[in-house]
Amino acid sequence: MNDHTELFTIGQLARRTGVSVRTVRFWSDMGIVAPTRRSAGGYRLYDVTAVARLDLVRTLRELGLDLEAVQRVLNRQDTVAEIAGAHADALDAEIRVLRLRRAVLRSVARRGSTTEEMRLMHKMARLSAQERQRVIDDFVDRAFAGLDPDTPGAQIAQRMRQMPAELPDDPTAEQVDAWVELAELVGDEAFQRRVRQMAVAGAEPGEQPQQYDHESILEHGGGALAAGIAPESAEGRAVLHRIIDADTPAEERVRLADELERFTDRRVERYWQLIGAVNGRPPFPPSAAAFEWFIAALRAHR
Repeated sequence: MNDHTELFTIGQLARRTGVSVRTVRFWSDMGIVAPTRRSAGGYRLYDVTAVARLDLVRTLRELGLDLEAVQRVLNRQDTVAEIAGAHADALDAEIRVLRLRRAVLRSVARRGSTTEEMRLMHKMARLSAQERQRVIDDFVDRAFAGLDPDTPGAQIAQRMRQMPAELPDDPTAEQVDAWVELAELVGDEAFQRRVRQMAVAGAEPGEQPQQYDHESILEHGGGALAAGIAPESAEGRAVLHRIIDADTPAEERVRLADELERFTDRRVERYWQLIGAVNGRPPFPPSAAAFEWFIAALRAHR
C-alpha cells in the first residue's frame, strides 16, 4: 500500500458516510467493513475502498436487506440484482399481509365486531389459497358424497368448488366479510344437509322442477313481494295467474310447489353470492324470495 494513501479513523469514516460510529464499529467487528490496517496505537484505519464499501452497505440496509444478505452481496455469492429481486418479492408478501390486516380492521370497525369475531376473521382471511380451497372442497365432498358424478344433481358440485386462486392483493372489507361468512356457512351442518338434500333430489329421475317462466316469477312474484301483496290474498291470486294459467289443476299446482321448494333456499343462494363476492364478480339480484312468494301462492290458490 502507498504510505500516502489517505486513511480514516472510525470517527472520520462515520462523518464522511453519515453512519454512526457505533454502527461502523459493529459492522467492522462483523467483518462487513474490515479496517485497512491499524495505527501504531491500535486504532482501526480505513481507506477509500472501505468508504465505498460502507456506502454500499448503508444503501443495502436502507433498502431493508438483512446483514446476511448484505454479506452475500459483498462476498459476491449473490449479485445486487438477485438480492434486490428476492427482497422485492418479500416486500410484496409483506405488503399483501398489511393490506389484508387493513381490510380486516376496516371490516371489524364497520361491523362493530367482538374480539373473538376479529380473531376469527383474521384467521380465516390469512388462510392460504390452498387452505381456502380445502375448506370448500371438504364441504362439497361431504354434501355430495356417494352421488354419481354424471347426474345433474352431482354436477353442481364442480361449480360449488369455484374459489379464486387467492384473495386480491388489496382486498376490500366486503371481500374479507364474504370469505369469513362463506367459511362459517359451509361449516354449518344444517346447511350441509340442505345442500345434500337438494343434490339428491336433483339426481333422482323426474325430481327436477318442470319448465316454468323464471323471468315471469321474478317480475310478478318479486313485484308482489316488494309491494307487500300477501300470496294468499285475492290480489295475490291475480298475480299468480299472470305467472301460470288460471285453469292449471290443483294437483299440478301442488306438484310444482313441492318441486320448486326442494330447490329454493335463501342460504344456498347466499352461498353463490358470497362465492361471487370473494371472486370479485358483480353481485346478482336475489331471486329466492320471489320463488318463495310464488310457492306460497301456488299452495294458497289450489
